[in-house]
Amino acid sequence: MNLKIGIIGLPNVGKSTLFNALTNAGALAANYPFATIEPNVGIVPVPDERLDILAKIYDTDKIVPATVEFVDIAGLVQGASKGEGLGNKFLAHIRECQAICHVVRAFKSSDIVRADNKPEDNIINQAKDDIDIINLELQLADDETREKIATKRKKSPEDEFIPYLTDKPVIYMFNVDEDGLTDKTLQSKLKQLVSPSQAIFVNAKLEEEMSGMDHAERKEFLASYGVNHDALEELIKAAYETLGLQSFLTAGKKECRAWTIKRGSTAPEAAGTIHTDFERGFIAASICNYDDLATLGSEQAVRAAGKLRTEGKTYIMQDGDVVEFKFNV
Repeated sequence: MNLKIGIIGLPNVGKSTLFNALTNAGALAANYPFATIEPNVGIVPVPDERLDILAKIYDTDKIVPATVEFVDIAGLVQGASKGEGLGNKFLAHIRECQAICHVVRAFKSSDIVRADNKPEDNIINQAKDDIDIINLELQLADDETREKIATKRKKSPEDEFIPYLTDKPVIYMFNVDEDGLTDKTLQSKLKQLVSPSQAIFVNAKLEEEMSGMDHAERKEFLASYGVNHDALEELIKAAYETLGLQSFLTAGKKECRAWTIKRGSTAPEAAGTIHTDFERGFIAASICNYDDLATLGSEQAVRAAGKLRTEGKTYIMQDGDVVEFKFNV
């Protein structure tokens, strides 16, 4: 399945800077509203170190990670649902996404003006105000959609599914200053503000500085600030948890690959993510646990240790299953 996340936020909260850092797509970022006129889209690989280990075991250079599509959505300001700013052009772009990443300003700066031009005051209160503005605009947009649907159904009754914006799961990404990255008191208060939604904390400028660094360099750079994971890792982890997703793996000489599925998926359903024929003609699945394979070092060793098993149609897939599907069409 394809994972698509819409990135929203008021102007000057660091949204486009974070999008650039997440995707290295070079979207325009500037210190004024509407720097992002059309939605910028970036497709990035899901970080998964397991694939590197499998590639060594199976002696292949081809690694195909799962991917996530980020959409940097423009136009959300106070009054957007009534035509302010870019109006409600953002609606369709959000509807196409499975989850929303709401970037919220949680820092003070005299160099970067707030969209509302209010003086810097209390970070928590300002974050709450900004979140409330966005939530209200989404609610007003949904109300307008409901009115249109009600009118339409009076003329021609339909039972179509409407993906309302306020039904989308939201992950809050708080853009903090360097001190905020390790300020547990501040983070606790911000988490309480958006509970039960997930909250992650990043510094947009540091993320921007890491563009072009490899994985090891990024780890070392972040560690100097007391941080273990970058924004991409944090956001994808939060998205998988929020949406109830997990990955299974396929491995061989041809390629090593990660596939995204819903938690609770059966083996035939997982096979269907590779090809519909795999699900339609499913016979069985040969499965081993990634940790067993990584520890023992080869498929032969896994089989000799009795760790390779055959599962049928009712098997519920587990994260990190390394699978070979048997099918007949």
